[in-house]
Amino acid sequence: MNRSTIALELRGLVKHFDRPAVDGLDLSVRAGQFYALLGPNGAGKTTTLRIVAGLLRPDAGAVSVLGIDALAEPIAAKRLIAWVSDEPMIYDKLTPFEYLEFVAGLWSMDAGTAEARARELIEWLGLAPHAHERCQSFSKGMRQKVALAGALVHEPRLLILDEPLTGLDAGAARQVKDVLTARVRGGATVIMTTHILEVAERMAERIGIIDKGRLIAEGTLDELRRQAGRAGSSLEDVFLDLVAKQSNAA
Repeated sequence: MNRSTIALELRGLVKHFDRPAVDGLDLSVRAGQFYALLGPNGAGKTTTLRIVAGLLRPDAGAVSVLGIDALAEPIAAKRLIAWVSDEPMIYDKLTPFEYLEFVAGLWSMDAGTAEARARELIEWLGLAPHAHERCQSFSKGMRQKVALAGALVHEPRLLILDEPLTGLDAGAARQVKDVLTARVRGGATVIMTTHILEVAERMAERIGIIDKGRLIAEGTLDELRRQAGRAGSSLEDVFLDLVAKQSNAA
């Protein structure tokens, strides 16, 4: 892979808590790609993405974001990144429009540009009827859409999402998926964890599977099928088979 096309590169990434959460992880994600990072509970997915987002410091290893050493230049790297967790982190007393203005101010965006971008995102995510209501009364799905809009307002080149569809109804999930797909078509890179394997199967161009903090398989769905020896199988069957083989070999 040409280094100029790499959005995210992890080399020898290590993070310990009571046990190794990330254990010498190597991973490369091409720019402009929709990448799904899958694994069992406790596999190290969230820890890995929190390190990439600059929310955790690794014990060892290297993190490069679009050619920037994210450990040596964390502020420069964070300007290119947006992080959306499975629990929306927004300010309840603000309206969606106020929240987006606030986030845009943190990025020192021009006021006119920020307002136009906020209105576009609110309309895009179906939040227009609630744009001037306090977020404290919103459902989880609505709060998740506000958080996503806040992540997108500065037009990040690398969007990191940890279980973004958890708790969303079908309509809200479709809107979020459409927005993510459009961002990738526009040249951004999306890295997403999800336990909804049907979503990963439909949306992701490449899929990485980690277990016990290590990458055990990576590729397109067809490449993973070949690794598992399960031609034509669903991603769910391929995933379970590869994780089981790894556990049996350990």
